[in-house]
Amino acid sequence: MIIGNVTRDPEVKTTPTGQNVANFSVATNLVWTDQSGKKQEKAEFHNIVAWRKLADICGQYLKKGSKVYLEGRLQTRSWDDQSGAKRYRTEIIADNMIMLDKAGSSAGARSQTAPAHDYSQPEPINAEPAQPLPNEEEINVDDIPF
Repeated sequence: MIIGNVTRDPEVKTTPTGQNVANFSVATNLVWTDQSGKKQEKAEFHNIVAWRKLADICGQYLKKGSKVYLEGRLQTRSWDDQSGAKRYRTEIIADNMIMLDKAGSSAGARSQTAPAHDYSQPEPINAEPAQPLPNEEEINVDDIPF
């Protein structure tokens, strides 16, 4: 599980078998105070791979700078480069992604047609119970199959 900022727009490709795969990277930051009282900061960069529907969603909604929460598993690949040297790359294979940007922010990738909603203020509570609409049939609890 990581929370960080997307460092480059996701690149979505289709495999020969027809599955979509998205590749992008996320930076996580660590801030601490050293023994001399000086503030230190370090960034770690993580390679992310998302498959199928999650790849489509990442490609459509994530942009450079987006804040994102990712869950997944680590996987290390190896290959031989042109000079014959063994190369390794550790990636996070994403299973779940949650966009953390606020609605309407420039880094957040929200659809322009989606209405922005301010969740910082609670909705007013109607003191009267909701009345069924004239064409709406009341649901009996005994009719529910579970």
